[in-house]
Amino acid sequence: MAAKSNAKPLKVTWTRSTIGHKAAARGTIRALGLHRLHQTVEIADTPENRGMLRRVAFLLEVEEPGGAKAAATEEDTK
Repeated sequence: MAAKSNAKPLKVTWTRSTIGHKAAARGTIRALGLHRLHQTVEIADTPENRGMLRRVAFLLEVEEPGGAKAAATEEDTK
């Protein structure tokens, strides 16, 4: 069982459609708990979740715990 983290959760909003993208991107969106476009969920700030966010950064908007809103762009992933 993984140790519990004291980090605050990340707010993730699905902003762009997965139509025309690979099935892996659609699966990652589902694994993050997103089901509808423009839906926002809170997920734990773990390395595993950060990796998933990086894989589909071009489809999401992520709000950091400090309240800073970071539009996930391709420049952030390089």
